[in-house]
Amino acid sequence: MTDIVAWFMNPAHWAGADSIPVQIGWHVLYSLIAMLIAFLIAFPLGVYIGHTGKGESVIVGLANAFRALPTLGLLIFMVLILAPRFSSRLAFVIPAMIVLVVLAIPPILNGTCQGIRSIDQSVIDAAKGMGLDGRQMVMRLEIPCAAPLIVSGMRSATLQVVSTASVAAYVSLNGLGRYIIDGRAANDYSQMAGGAILMALLAIIVDLLISWTGNAVTSPGLTRRIRERG
Repeated sequence: MTDIVAWFMNPAHWAGADSIPVQIGWHVLYSLIAMLIAFLIAFPLGVYIGHTGKGESVIVGLANAFRALPTLGLLIFMVLILAPRFSSRLAFVIPAMIVLVVLAIPPILNGTCQGIRSIDQSVIDAAKGMGLDGRQMVMRLEIPCAAPLIVSGMRSATLQVVSTASVAAYVSLNGLGRYIIDGRAANDYSQMAGGAILMALLAIIVDLLISWTGNAVTSPGLTRRIRERG
């Protein structure tokens, strides 16, 4: 523990191009890009499947099958395929993004689809009786009612991506995984432990932020929260 504390207290680790803040920034950037791409793919698809009921078994089943793919193996495979096509750092960035996106899609897709499919049929019938068309049903009823499960899917996907983004360091990219890879190469176990602690803290902070955001955007009636009125 003394060595780990000393590693954190070393001023050299908090300044420069390879400092802790910079590596955290890279780690967060990779995670944000992957989550944005995954959301743009999975959320509209989940809404479509949940609203229409079409392709649920095939598309959701296929997405869930991707969870069985070994992350590191898929990363190396994608690098071998794409690296010859690029002469820049994109040869490693794109494979890393693909791996993280594949990891994030299933939870978002499942959360969105199941959230919409779980809406009580009587609520849907009442909305139709009020004259809501398909678009209005989706925007004014289905998405708001599915918000808790959508946020839950986003939360699960984000935590998986933040925890797994460390594999980017395996193909020479930056991020908190850099401390684990470099520490292992130099037998510097305090550096490895420091990197692991930083990733755990980042995951906890992200989880709390998503939880707070989820509570803010979800209707109190869906979570049985009661607000006092002054």
